[in-house]
Formats: sequence, C-alpha cells, structure tokens
Amino acid sequence: MSETSITKHEVVPYFDMEGFMVMSQESRLGGATLERLIKLWGEWLPRLEVREIATGAISYLVVWLPEDVERQVDAAWEKSPSDGWQDNNLAQFLCMAAVRELLPQVEDAGCAPAPRPTEALREALASLGLHYKEGAATLDRRFAVVTHFPFKGGCEICHLQSQCPKGQGQSEAASVLLPGYERDGNA
Repeated sequence: MSETSITKHEVVPYFDMEGFMVMSQESRLGGATLERLIKLWGEWLPRLEVREIATGAISYLVVWLPEDVERQVDAAWEKSPSDGWQDNNLAQFLCMAAVRELLPQVEDAGCAPAPRPTEALREALASLGLHYKEGAATLDRRFAVVTHFPFKGGCEICHLQSQCPKGQGQSEAASVLLPGYERDGNA
C-alpha cells in the first residue's frame, strides 16, 4: 500500500453576497438577514477544515465544517424555516468558496466532482473523523466536499454521475438536502 500524507491548507474565502444569492435563489436579502449571515460566516470560518490528502499518485481536496455547525443549522430550521434555509445554504456556500479558492476551475465546471472512494481515501478520511455513509459514495458530514486535487475535470469524471440530476442532464441547478429528508438504503 502506498504512503498517505495529509496537508492542512489555510484558506480564507470572502463572503461573496452575489454568489450566495445566486446559489440560494434569492433576489433580495434584508439588512437584518444579511447581518445575521455575515455574523455566521465569521463564526464558521475559523471552524472550516481544509486538507489535501495524497495517496500515492492520487491527491484529493477535502473541505468540511464540524458536526456542531450541522446542529446549529438544524436548530435554525426548528426556529425558522427561512433562517434554516439560508443557514444551510451559507454552510454549503462556505465549503464551496474554500474549494474555489484552491480550485478556481470548479466555478467554470459548475461542480466539484466526487472521486471514487478508494480504500486509501477512506482510511485517510477516517483519520480526520470523516467517513463515507454506509453503502454510499457520500460523506457522513452534511457540509463536506471531497474532490480531486488538482482539478481533473467536471461531471464527466464524477463518481456520483449516475445519481446526480445534473450529471444526467436533468437539472441545471444543484439541489439542497433538507434535514430529516436524508435517504438511506432502505427508503
């Protein structure tokens, strides 16, 4: 088995309000909402984790927010569906902004394609406290991205292409998985 190395990257993406609004499909954000989102961005930014995993000839970029951010977003959903929606989008946007800092080609491709989860990748992720969902090629953290590093291509190389509406040409926009609507293998 080849040697695996993990390198931490310091990334400080800026809050691109226009990009956030496009991703969130919002046409307007009120002042109080914007202030709340900027406060959350500042709170979550230091908790953002960015690592490069090298497993022999293949390298990956992994970006994630900790589980407590997921709980915070879930609490927002309980309090206000509108706030929950925006907070969920903000956490996703923060992760993708970090990916775009290191892989600007992702913006043009419209996606950070998921790699095939090799055993070496699984082990490296497990050492970081991240795991693939049982029987799936997606991570157990809601706000997490793993992709090839450096950039290797868009949808055409994505391991999840057969399950992705965009990869199958059925959708132009990304979808958001709402808390409580996760599907397991028994659904």
